[in-house]
Amino acid sequence: MKQEPEVFSISKVETGLTQDQSGRQRRYLISMGLRTACFVGGIAAEGVLRWTLIVGAVVLPYFAVVIANAGRERGGWAGSGDFIAPSNEALETGRSSTH
Repeated sequence: MKQEPEVFSISKVETGLTQDQSGRQRRYLISMGLRTACFVGGIAAEGVLRWTLIVGAVVLPYFAVVIANAGRERGGWAGSGDFIAPSNEALETGRSSTH
């Protein structure tokens, strides 16, 4: 079988939408699988472990949705969040103004 050549990334291009969606779906399904395991464990366990697993099963959907929806902005936010007041200064044209 022919080995594929190694590909290097030289730009800051984000992942494609299809890859992003499949990654988000995978993270959500893993979280829901863990939630199901908590429910089953909560039924089978006794004492404090039972209540811990049940609380985990109740709280996990919130975190699963938050993690799954944190898709495309993971690479960092381009904005600084600072407000920059508009200035009244005009841009100069580059031509010398000798009238």
